[in-house]
Amino acid sequence: MEKIIFILSAFFISISVFAQQRANPEDYKNAVGFLPENLINKKVFNLHIEANWFEDSTGFWYNLQSSEQKQYLKITFPGLIKTDLFDHMKLAELLTDSLGEKIEPHAIPITRLYYKAADSIIISVKNQQYVFNSVNNSIHTLKPPVEDNPMEEISHDKKWTAYAEDYNLYLRSNHDNEVRQLSTSGKKNYEYATWYGWGDIMYGENGDRPERFMAQWSENDEWIYSQIVDFRSAQKMYLLDWSIDTLYRPRLLSYYRGSPGDTGMVYVEPVFFNVVTGKEVRTGLPRSTHINEVSVEWSKSGDVVYLSRLSRGYQELNLYRFDLNTEQLETLYEGKSATNIDNFSYELAEAQGMIFFLSEQSGWRQLYILHLATKKVKAITNGEYYIDRIDRIDESNKKIYFTALGKEPGRNPYHQHLYSVGFDGKNLRLLSNEDLNHEIDFSLDGKYFVDNYSTATQKTTTVLRLASTGEIVVKLGEADISGLDNWSPPEAFKVIAQDGKTNLYGALWKPGNFDPAKKYPVIDNSYTGPHYSIFPNSFNRVFGNQSLAELGFIVITVDGLGTAKRSKAFHNYSYKNLGGGLVDHVGAIRQLAHKYNWIDTTRIGIFGHSAGGYDAAHGLLAFPDFYKVAVASSADHDHRMEKAWWPEMYMGWPVDSAYHKQSNITMAKNLTGKLLITHGGIDENVNPSATFKLAEELIKADKQFDMLILPSQRHGYQGTHSKYFTKTRWNYFVEHLQGLEPIWDFEWEE
Repeated sequence: MEKIIFILSAFFISISVFAQQRANPEDYKNAVGFLPENLINKKVFNLHIEANWFEDSTGFWYNLQSSEQKQYLKITFPGLIKTDLFDHMKLAELLTDSLGEKIEPHAIPITRLYYKAADSIIISVKNQQYVFNSVNNSIHTLKPPVEDNPMEEISHDKKWTAYAEDYNLYLRSNHDNEVRQLSTSGKKNYEYATWYGWGDIMYGENGDRPERFMAQWSENDEWIYSQIVDFRSAQKMYLLDWSIDTLYRPRLLSYYRGSPGDTGMVYVEPVFFNVVTGKEVRTGLPRSTHINEVSVEWSKSGDVVYLSRLSRGYQELNLYRFDLNTEQLETLYEGKSATNIDNFSYELAEAQGMIFFLSEQSGWRQLYILHLATKKVKAITNGEYYIDRIDRIDESNKKIYFTALGKEPGRNPYHQHLYSVGFDGKNLRLLSNEDLNHEIDFSLDGKYFVDNYSTATQKTTTVLRLASTGEIVVKLGEADISGLDNWSPPEAFKVIAQDGKTNLYGALWKPGNFDPAKKYPVIDNSYTGPHYSIFPNSFNRVFGNQSLAELGFIVITVDGLGTAKRSKAFHNYSYKNLGGGLVDHVGAIRQLAHKYNWIDTTRIGIFGHSAGGYDAAHGLLAFPDFYKVAVASSADHDHRMEKAWWPEMYMGWPVDSAYHKQSNITMAKNLTGKLLITHGGIDENVNPSATFKLAEELIKADKQFDMLILPSQRHGYQGTHSKYFTKTRWNYFVEHLQGLEPIWDFEWEE
């Protein structure tokens, strides 16, 4: 009996010790050290050097930083001479005298800088604006500039000012103040010369929208373009703001927002006025909702406009040319897709009689030319790679510069490169040869470009290159990570998709004190939004997950089937199937666990924000035997309750049963793991209603869960609230994936 009592006592003592085991404070200290506010320009520098091009195309200035100093440098053309932008010592002395406080030359607190010329550099320091002459080293204070009135638009010749009054468009002569009323049928909720803002909050049930104005002059000032915004049938969404200290009841907020399938939407119609005659001209196109409104681009002549319009559901696209004098609408191009047309982009080269556009009609996003005279379309490029954007059109040399991914065999398909090609499709040339990711910024005259190249594992080098050849002519700097101790970049990995053949790419972060002899829980940072890719293709994207890893986790990201910047077939996987985005995440983690014995597949967590928040909750509900803990923040848990454009683009229109089947709310009964759902109380982007509705269904299903509402926060959490949420998320995983007692009162600053 004594032996039994001794064994039981020892057992309960061991249980008590285990239950009281706290997380390691040193891990929290390391995690805090990798927060952006404690990392960027404190321990790591020059992750991405930005060129500030001179308007006269004689050069550019840039910053180069280290732990000791912040330098302002310039490169001048054509000699490519690198010098200080100004005498740092002299400017510091001048500012010290002017401000009456010591300004250090290695850390001049410039908040804004505008280079007009060598003898006229405008800087803002300590809420004071100065003009600094870097030739004779003198400064004088400058009165704050008169801000442009956002409620007016002045013609190019400065003769007329357009403005709105009583929901109509007016002109006022800048010569004699003569006033002319152009539109006459505007009224409240049927409004000329305005625009619809997604974040236009109204206070109270009958509150007014923020005042908005919109008008654009033609190049010859003979026409003015505006639009009619029709709110008469628009439906509202609502929010309650409980966070106002002086108000002891909630303040009602509302805003116009259509949900998928709604017919009660905000409608937008372009309208044009002849400045001389006052005649109002409309295009004759069907009116569009605010999620597929007509885009307008002026011709150089000013009498013609180019219009592009996507149909509701995003399966049909039309490009038009509209003659304002004859009111003739001419169809230039029609595009159709069985799924959707996403991210259509075009550039007008009117002097050449051409439009260049990017389309996935071949199965890959490629470059096409449309001849305006014949309306014939021809492919300029043709291959199994993805063109991300048109960077520049050089009409004089009939050359196009574009950024593409996946063209070079054997390279990571998320690493982008710069290419040039002739208008005729010939002389395709790679201008950034290094097997790395290249972030490109062209000079204003197109003769040079700055290239920040790196990978997830190779730090950034920044160079200036010739646009004609890609030759490096000046090295500007490189990333400095000397302030980091015992840090290794994430491991980039490649796995196989669920189809058994497609390569998928991701990255894996380890804690700084990683021990391969231990077993680590894994946390999936998920965002399967079809418009985005989460793979960290550049070095300035690799630090975001390190904080969480420092708490003793393996953190992964991976782009599965259905995400962006691969083939159209790859992208189409997510169409009407946003809930299927995690299948490849589960497969990726299992493949990594087969490769690495330090991955513990019995302890898998997941988190994400917005669409990633949908993923996080969906992981627990759709894969309850795999994911065990989730933190879902500001999520669109049911796409029927989202803003209309996102679901109608990726889940289809009209609304069908796919919406119901993939709703987290309809799957609430499946919950077995630990779930934390959070939302900003006044989030007008992703309304918190779906989070509340999910909570209601979880309660009905008798499921335990945790919930955090941040009453004063919108879609992105700010300041103290952001820290509170980060702390809560960290500790949720520490407690429920590691079984440790988390630490709440740790220091945020090093």
